Amino acid sequence: MTTVSAITKERAPSDYEPLPARPSTVVRFLRETWLLVARGLRTIPRVPTRLSDVTIQPIMFTLLFLYIFGSAIHIPGISYKNFLLPGLIGQSLAFGVIGAGVATATDFGSGVIDRFRSLPVTRLSVIWSQVIGQVVEQILGIAIVAGLGLALGWRPHHNLATIATLVGLILLGLIAFTWFGVLMGMVLKTPDAVQGIGFALMLPLSFLAGTFVTIAGLPSWLSPIAEWDPLSPFVASMRHVAQGTNATGSWQLTHPVVAMCGWCVLIMVICVPLALRRFATTAAAS
Repeated sequence: MTTVSAITKERAPSDYEPLPARPSTVVRFLRETWLLVARGLRTIPRVPTRLSDVTIQPIMFTLLFLYIFGSAIHIPGISYKNFLLPGLIGQSLAFGVIGAGVATATDFGSGVIDRFRSLPVTRLSVIWSQVIGQVVEQILGIAIVAGLGLALGWRPHHNLATIATLVGLILLGLIAFTWFGVLMGMVLKTPDAVQGIGFALMLPLSFLAGTFVTIAGLPSWLSPIAEWDPLSPFVASMRHVAQGTNATGSWQLTHPVVAMCGWCVLIMVICVPLALRRFATTAAAS
């Protein structure tokens, strides 16, 4: 009898250690999502230009509009700094569509997503990591706008309830618009197309939303359109919570927080299933 066979014969079946239990689906999903989010964030130091849309662009918008428009526009009852900065935060939520769409189109076009599909990871973790990673990046952009605004003289209400409400609304808006951007990136497929269509869609909507001037001061034929602009309640709710101002006009301007939450829910109800279906269809085709 050889040495190996002797050792095998001497070991009872109970001596063998059982294989570790496979983690549950939920645990796997959370673990893999975190790993993929961390992977995306680790690429930022190597490719810092990825953050240009949430660092350079917000600074330029803040300085240009504050000192160019601020020198010529007078808003009754409120300083232009306190009027503009909440509006820029509302605009930043909407412009997250472009950043999320470009990142998604880049990952799909470069083959990164295909490599993830070849790994033993849950498919949901791939798309959820895309959403969470983009939300984290957009938070950086909003923090830059808020920090720069505070340094330049913006003075919002800063009690605990106001801060909690503002943070909750910002996170809700970021998640909704990020899902919109992820869907756009998967549909349009190229970063150039996302940027072109994204700016063509969001730039006029953000100007009409009362970000830089009051909606009431617009021409009579344009004011009703601006009052029902989908971005108007986002801007109005930021001002309502941060400064305590109440807009007049359409229902969504007089109830901006409720209207903003309604738009966010509507965006996610439409975009989340479509994005998941698009992702599953693309995965099956590949």
